[in-house]
Amino acid sequence: MKVILLERVGKLGFIGDVVEVKNGYARNYLLPQKKALRSTPSNLEYFQNKKIEIEATNLKLRSDAEKLAEKMSGVEVVLVRNASDSGFLFGSVRPGDIAEQLAEKGYIVSKSLINIAAPIKAVGNYKVGVVLHPEVIVDISLRVMAPQSQIEPVEEEEIVVAEA
Repeated sequence: MKVILLERVGKLGFIGDVVEVKNGYARNYLLPQKKALRSTPSNLEYFQNKKIEIEATNLKLRSDAEKLAEKMSGVEVVLVRNASDSGFLFGSVRPGDIAEQLAEKGYIVSKSLINIAAPIKAVGNYKVGVVLHPEVIVDISLRVMAPQSQIEPVEEEEIVVAEA
């Protein structure tokens, strides 16, 4: 199915591009999300009439996203999760967990906008991408830690010197 893109879609195209996509992708994602229109003569004419307005709206959204990205650039999210002695988590870190922590810091971000490259299943430090706009992605630091109660302190052994 041929569609006209109303916004930039990653790995597909920019505003105004006429692209060929699979029918299901267009019907189930692009059209309901209002990211595209079917490529018909009437829709092409409609897009040409609204092109300046659509690009202006996109530019405003992009500038707002860039301002938020500047604020979020140094954000570090700390998650405490139960882990085994070897550092592997019982479960994994989900985008919703990160979104909750960002909300506590005052950044309201939908969990669908958080990109985790691979499942996080171990204690450590990670970089996570947050897509604020199709053209603006900010990386935040994620630290996954085990609770302090799980970390057993090393007790010093008492050395008793036997007197002979």
